[in-house]
Amino acid sequence: MTWQRPDGRTPEQLRPVSFELDFTRFATASVLTSCGDTKVLCNVTIQPGVPKFLEGKGQGWLTAEYRMLPGATTQRQPREFMKLSGRTQEIQRLIGRSLRAALDMKALGERTAIVDADVLQADAGTRTAAITGGFVALAMAMGKLVERGELERSPILQPVAAVSVGLLNDQPLLDLNYPEDVAADIDFNVVMTGDLQLIELQGTAEAGSFTRHQLDQILDMAETGIKQLIVAQSQALGNF
Repeated sequence: MTWQRPDGRTPEQLRPVSFELDFTRFATASVLTSCGDTKVLCNVTIQPGVPKFLEGKGQGWLTAEYRMLPGATTQRQPREFMKLSGRTQEIQRLIGRSLRAALDMKALGERTAIVDADVLQADAGTRTAAITGGFVALAMAMGKLVERGELERSPILQPVAAVSVGLLNDQPLLDLNYPEDVAADIDFNVVMTGDLQLIELQGTAEAGSFTRHQLDQILDMAETGIKQLIVAQSQALGNF
């Protein structure tokens, strides 16, 4: 039986994607990222200095923090203070790894880019939205450093975007919303560069197992989505 998407999308169709630039005032760059009903505020702050293991090497660093705000879901999420959940730690490490692939650390110099991803509203795909919107904020921040004369050129090497793909009733579906995410037999998050090189795959069989053929279907579907997201990022950034 074919899965009927709750919002009427075709299998290869993304949810509506938008990037609202300069959403907040004081961060080096700020983007409100919307993927359907999922909304993630991505702020980038550039600070002088690097972690001790990089001091004196003439290169920069990027790190990320991710939080789910209390009102982001139907039931209030308690704030995480000193002790972060395993899920939060895993997601912010994923965001950091993904976005470091976008940067020439030598060109950044001994500076640290901090990406803060705060989920305002969650309808699945928060980590992929954080990566996709985080890149837009990162590219904006680098452009501003060039405008100020702090950098000779932008350290951005390539765009980075991420998308989810699931298998429901043996059918690959792009960019799952919450009802689909809960029902999926196979659930993947895929991170790619603008030239469709893989950065990370996160996938598991929620029930049973999956074949190599199904994995190929998932990756093909992910490429379809990443291509669209890269275009949306480029359009949002304009002259940055």
